[in-house]
Amino acid sequence: MSLVRTRNLRLSFGGQPLLDGADLTIEPGERVCLVGRNGSGKSSLLKVLEGQIAADDGEIERRQGLKIASLAQELPEAVAGSVFDCVAGGLGTLGEMIRRFHEISVRLGADPRPELLQQLEAVQHELEARGGWSLEQQVETTLSRLSLDPDARFERLSGGVQRRVLLARALVSDPDLLMLDEPTNHLDIRAIEWLEEFLLAFDGTLLFISHDRSFVDKLATRILDLDRGRLTDWPGDYETYQRRKQQWLETEASHNALFDKKLAQEESWIREGIKARRTRNEGRVRALQRLREQRRQRRAVSGEARMQSQTGESSGKLVAETLDATWSVDGRILIHGLSTTILRGDKIGIIGPNGAGKTTLLRLLLGDLQPESGQIRLGTKLQIGYFDQRRARLNEQLSVMDNVSEGRQFVEINGQQRHVISYLQDFLFAPERCHTPVAALSGGERNRLLLAILFSKPTNLLVLDEPTNDLDIDTLDLLEGLLVEYPGTVLLVSHDRTFLDNVVTSTLVFEDNGVVNEYVGGYSDWLRQRRASSPEPSGLQKARGAGKTGGKRPPAKLSYNDQRELDQLPERIEQLESALENMLSDMSDPAFYQLPPQDIARKQHQLSLVEADLKTAYQRWEILEQQKPA
Repeated sequence: MSLVRTRNLRLSFGGQPLLDGADLTIEPGERVCLVGRNGSGKSSLLKVLEGQIAADDGEIERRQGLKIASLAQELPEAVAGSVFDCVAGGLGTLGEMIRRFHEISVRLGADPRPELLQQLEAVQHELEARGGWSLEQQVETTLSRLSLDPDARFERLSGGVQRRVLLARALVSDPDLLMLDEPTNHLDIRAIEWLEEFLLAFDGTLLFISHDRSFVDKLATRILDLDRGRLTDWPGDYETYQRRKQQWLETEASHNALFDKKLAQEESWIREGIKARRTRNEGRVRALQRLREQRRQRRAVSGEARMQSQTGESSGKLVAETLDATWSVDGRILIHGLSTTILRGDKIGIIGPNGAGKTTLLRLLLGDLQPESGQIRLGTKLQIGYFDQRRARLNEQLSVMDNVSEGRQFVEINGQQRHVISYLQDFLFAPERCHTPVAALSGGERNRLLLAILFSKPTNLLVLDEPTNDLDIDTLDLLEGLLVEYPGTVLLVSHDRTFLDNVVTSTLVFEDNGVVNEYVGGYSDWLRQRRASSPEPSGLQKARGAGKTGGKRPPAKLSYNDQRELDQLPERIEQLESALENMLSDMSDPAFYQLPPQDIARKQHQLSLVEADLKTAYQRWEILEQQKPA
């Protein structure tokens, strides 16, 4: 039986509907990724499925006894206390009792008063009566699986570790359906890779939102696309989805062009006047009215952002210089003996695990902190634009427009006056959305708004602390291009490997014991240089050198059977590709997921077999081609 099934869901918050007749089926054991542009309603759909908000219309069927847990996109501000308490909170009333038992136990260790012992005994009896001890073990097991310190204070943890705590809080109830909204936000690269492996081993069903292509490729067994209120299914991996979605959009544009041509012809006919009051003409008028209504209801494809930076006057040649700078917190050395020089036009990436001190390094380089030892010298004429990963600069009580305008109707961008609403449209805010309170925006919309504020003022030094969180892929591509062309200096903290590779010219990498080393190039260049500086074990070198003759090995001559196989492979590959295309076409139809679960599983298994055969055929063709004499 399906875990969740929806029919004709509709949801709107005053503007265009976020859900416009959405049908969805989620089967046990699936790992479904929900994709779509920022603000398209992905997070709202998860909230509807969980029951946090009600749809305007439609039906939702949930399997009886279904346990749903979720991880929200935003880090909640209200959560405080120990990690144990936060995780136990995911168990409801019994979780509160377990939290209380743990709290009293800790206090008794430092202050063994009789009244505390009595309180502990009372809570213990209540837990025994309600079978709560197994749940305490469940909390401890979850903490252990996620490598969390139960006594650490939640509010003192880095954003990435806080996100791991909230994941533990969601997992502790052993949910049937786990819903994750941008789970890789605030996680470092090592944590993202850990999360991938953890979720691959998760026994339940997964529904998640992500714009991290590598993450989606690793996890998703099916992709849901939310576009202009419509929800469509796309079997296969992310690359297949992108290719087929582009083909679908091109077909849609072609159909719309034909429709518009016909509508224009009918409008021309009606303007010339109806020459005779015959029935067929009256029918033609009614048909024209239907065409007009169809055109009115059509929703255009979301536009593309047109962000542009506003460059200030040139800074001095020197932007910042550190000499043997050291900084520590509570006796722990975060930065030890850093010496580096940043010049005008440099684009510096900063890489390191969460909690290593990346934001602290930014503050040192900007002069907000003074090193405990060593020196920091700042350049002249610096005009700094700062992107804060926690978006503290946004006033949630004000509208989108008021956050940018600061009471003005116009902003000056590169010497030209522009109305605030026109400027915000470059960041994909529709005119009616400009009056929306920031509190109602999605995470991606908040990031775009913060970028709009940042680029509304002239700068020559951009400091970006995790700017890629929540941004959709199209906006990421545009931001990459903007930063590459930016004539000033860029300091960039990011865990997006592709983004770093495409933007930065050098990297500062946090390594062991607070040492921060500088490398030329981006993330991939750092990996390459690190591998080059770590010699391989001698046994591995011997294994790789075994069998070498000192020159290029001549290709082996193909046997008769190999040559025959090579000749037949192109036709075989074409047949497999055709079969795969037909299967994907059938499975992209929403009606496919109305079939019995066993039929869906059987067809998905057939799809995986065809994909495996096609991959094997391509590999075999490549091997035989390489062996063929020149």
